[in-house]
Amino acid sequence: MTTTDLGTTQAAEASVAVSTRGRRARQPRPTAAKHLRATGTAYLMIAPMAVLLGIFVIWPLIYSFYLSTFEISFYQGSKFVGLKFYRFVLTDPDFWHSLRVGLGYSAMVVPSILVLSLLLASFIKTLSRKAGALLKTGVYVPAVVSSVVASVIFLFIYQDEGLANWLVGLLGAGPIAWLNTAGSALPAVAVPGVWMGFGISTLIMLAGMLDIPESYYESAMLDGANWIQRTWYITIPSLKNVLLYLLVTSFVLTLQELQLPLIMTGGGPVEATNLPNLFIFNQFRDNTPFATSYSLTAALLLFFVLGAISLLMFKLISSQKSQDS
Repeated sequence: MTTTDLGTTQAAEASVAVSTRGRRARQPRPTAAKHLRATGTAYLMIAPMAVLLGIFVIWPLIYSFYLSTFEISFYQGSKFVGLKFYRFVLTDPDFWHSLRVGLGYSAMVVPSILVLSLLLASFIKTLSRKAGALLKTGVYVPAVVSSVVASVIFLFIYQDEGLANWLVGLLGAGPIAWLNTAGSALPAVAVPGVWMGFGISTLIMLAGMLDIPESYYESAMLDGANWIQRTWYITIPSLKNVLLYLLVTSFVLTLQELQLPLIMTGGGPVEATNLPNLFIFNQFRDNTPFATSYSLTAALLLFFVLGAISLLMFKLISSQKSQDS
């Protein structure tokens, strides 16, 4: 090899090395640019929802808190009073009583909905396609029934000569004043709440069950596991995120129930069914000069109570690793 050829070879190798280093140096740039484009696209997609959330949720919440610091009256000008109404609401035993009634109502309705939905969804899963479709349609019907219509229906059921007392009569017991007795009024109002709520919960739980691989159940059956064991060790852990969603949403909805107690009992007897929203509604209709400020403050405090309990539920269940496996 001549000196000229050797120089040419070395120059080519140097050129290739420089080109390779250049490509390696320029390689992260497209990746970084792609990442920035993906991030920008994500922000662009959530921007409309963020704007709507700010307009219809965050700003009304801030403005409501601002209004709650004033004495608002239809008969005279507003007057700034700071946190005066928060002290009034927090020291009002009727407000705390309504919260206790609301929590008791939720404690009756929410577990009943979850248990019935789990059982019914498990049954529907075992049916054929046609039978399952028919039953799913029937289960969903109560979800589209108005609370007003449901209240009227159950008012007839709870009458002295209604269906409930007819069933009690078959057991040899006398008629019961379901809606006029403090001990039975709240459970009687809870029944239509369960009836209207378990349909949609059943469909959501069924959708979650259909995502569980059948191989899990087949392996458990080969090991001799019965239905209860398969449900406890496979279905419920696999549905943990679905159960969390249903638990939080059902709790929030039931604690804010208004129409059922308003129509069926009006909050009675002796305030036994005076749920928080019904209490706030009655305070707003009160003839006192500052009923608006009081009811607004009570509504904000109820909002914070709902938020705190929901966060507590998320914290407790997420600590048990509720993420999908």
